[in-house]
Amino acid sequence: MNSNLCFVCKTIYSQVYFKSDEVHACIVTCGGLCPGLNTVIREIVCGLHYMYGVSKIIGIDGGYMGFYSKNTVTLTPKVVNDIHKRGGTVLGTSRGGHDTSKIVDSIQDRGINQVYVIGGDGTQKGAAVIYEEVRRRGLKVSVAGIPKTIDNDIPVIDRSFGFDTAVEEAQRAINAAHVEAESTENGIGVVKLMGRYSGFIAMYATLASRDVDCCLIPESPFFLEGKGGLFQFIRKRLKENGHMVIVIAEGAGQDLLTESMQSMGQQDASGNKQLQDVGFWISHRIKVHTFAIRADFGLTVMIVADPTYMIRAIPGNASDNVYCTLLAQSAVHGAMAGYTGFTCGPVNGRHSYIPFNVSIALSLSLSPSRIGMK
Repeated sequence: MNSNLCFVCKTIYSQVYFKSDEVHACIVTCGGLCPGLNTVIREIVCGLHYMYGVSKIIGIDGGYMGFYSKNTVTLTPKVVNDIHKRGGTVLGTSRGGHDTSKIVDSIQDRGINQVYVIGGDGTQKGAAVIYEEVRRRGLKVSVAGIPKTIDNDIPVIDRSFGFDTAVEEAQRAINAAHVEAESTENGIGVVKLMGRYSGFIAMYATLASRDVDCCLIPESPFFLEGKGGLFQFIRKRLKENGHMVIVIAEGAGQDLLTESMQSMGQQDASGNKQLQDVGFWISHRIKVHTFAIRADFGLTVMIVADPTYMIRAIPGNASDNVYCTLLAQSAVHGAMAGYTGFTCGPVNGRHSYIPFNVSIALSLSLSPSRIGMK
């Protein structure tokens, strides 16, 4: 068995572990919304049906807890035919609710032997636990992950689906903030974008827009006061141009928020640290600062935009739809070949199967398991 990280799809197409009439597949979506979710669902269903003749495919309603608390949804090519044109996920989603024993009990009771899990880091960690429990029980079940995060911050893989759409839509918010700021004397437009731990959306949207004066991201610390600080730069730009646009990722500047505003390490249901509204905070600080020095250039007008939910809820664009198709079909080929405990995605341009423990721990030392093999 190949021990390298990358398993090129063509090397496994010739081996099909599951018989089509014996496959009972399920699909579950977890975590936050992301453009392209419905496309992935559609292409898993169509891939299983048209490429392998699989007819028994169900959707788990409402995330992980749907395995044991809700009814399933029967999925056929006809049912999913047009869902890629809609945002969100037709299966519903949720955070948390991961009771491993109940989930695997449901998988076993329903006779499911292929599980396709679509979600981000927390979801993939949950999938890894499910895989370990399935393995412990000796079940012949393939557990395949399709990585999802709009922030494009999943380790190892080149990019995540929904990112291109998010950047494209973020530019609309930036353009609106720029028009508002430019139309007002001393106007300052602040656009807060997604990016809990990384600023890919903020930075790419800034580079594509050309209307942004300052981009603040979690990877690059900044300060407000003194020489070289944000306030000094704001004064400079307002004197030069009479307006400016600031883009800030949601995770930027969290260390600058006062203790009274911080969430004191609280976490959401997915285990992510709860972040304070840095857009509101920074606009308030800028207002206070510019009001104190208003004699220099007059009063400023703040325009604050937070298009987060508008971006998350739209369908994928053409580029993301093509990419979602490749991810979904890659997962289907891997599962049908009998691989399990993996997430799929391009690594250095080659579509690969990455073991859960590698994608989670950022270690490249192990390879996916094969059903029926030690």
